[in-house]
Amino acid sequence: MWKPETDFATMRCLTHPLLKRLLGLSPQCVPGGLSPSKVPVVRPKRSSLRQSCSARPELVTAADVVSYWQKVFETNGIPEARESSEYIVSFVLGAKTFQSLNSKSLRTPLTAAQQEQIQQLSHKRLERMPVQYVLGEWDFQDLTLKMRPPVFIPRPETEDLVSLVVEEESRKCEKNSGLCFPVSVPHPVILEIGCGSGAVALSLLSKLPKSRVIAMDKEEAAVDLTRENAHRLRLQERIHILHRDVSYNSAEQLLLWGPIDFIVSNPPYVFHEDMASLDAEILRYEDLDALDGGDDGMRVIKTILALAPSLLKDSGSVFLEVDPRHPDMVENWLQAHRNLPLVLRAVHKDFCGKPRFLHVQKQSR
Repeated sequence: MWKPETDFATMRCLTHPLLKRLLGLSPQCVPGGLSPSKVPVVRPKRSSLRQSCSARPELVTAADVVSYWQKVFETNGIPEARESSEYIVSFVLGAKTFQSLNSKSLRTPLTAAQQEQIQQLSHKRLERMPVQYVLGEWDFQDLTLKMRPPVFIPRPETEDLVSLVVEEESRKCEKNSGLCFPVSVPHPVILEIGCGSGAVALSLLSKLPKSRVIAMDKEEAAVDLTRENAHRLRLQERIHILHRDVSYNSAEQLLLWGPIDFIVSNPPYVFHEDMASLDAEILRYEDLDALDGGDDGMRVIKTILALAPSLLKDSGSVFLEVDPRHPDMVENWLQAHRNLPLVLRAVHKDFCGKPRFLHVQKQSR
């Protein structure tokens, strides 16, 4: 099924290497050499929409409003002007995408209340607020999740991280089912480090109905949002949410259900020197600690790998989303830490062909 946010991300990866990680909409050239955060906003007059759309100002359609706000966004240097406008109008009309609106919805004049709501949301976008925060929700896998700043926005490539865990669990189940005698396979226990909005943790609970998840994040806002999304999706009974930073001393507190089958994380992995070049959407609104991975982008990655052997079952796995420069760096780090019973099993590419996901496995002693 066509997913517009994935298509946008595919286009972005051809123009800016950091933006495969960062779904804050892609950068464009800004008039006058100003940084995106200092571009003056040219606000439209309240009467200008109806004057520009129709000889009869009461007959303003969804297509009219999309075209109008697209022009306003373009004038102000807002990235993905057309898509931003379409998402806002679709949301107000109760649809996921503009393309999914039927012909009747496209022809029916908007009410004054609808036009006012579109204007309010569009003004937020003019302030470079990401569309996900503007709408207050976003789809990830098959779930609709609440979104609010500064909690990290889930990116479309991270859906592949979920798929890799599900595929590995399916492979293990198939292997066990091939034995001569019935084998009681315990419910998989999954630890997510850095849960943000709960996108990964809740998707795994949805995809793996017998699983249980421990989700942790050092930010209280993220923990609260994960808990809210879990309750909205009625998944709260199988998730334990912890307000805690990952550290070398975390092991005892994380073994709530015994040894863990999978550790999964989309950790901060942007190299510190690259942080200043991020989009205004990100710098203004998102939690930068959820992005900054330190000088080599591996500050949290190293901690997870050092902690993994004390948490995982034998043959348990770590799945990480990383910068394309990290696979070689992680392999070298593992070689330098041969005392850890870990091996890099696989490197998987994202939909732009970049090495993005690592499968690290604990070896049996």
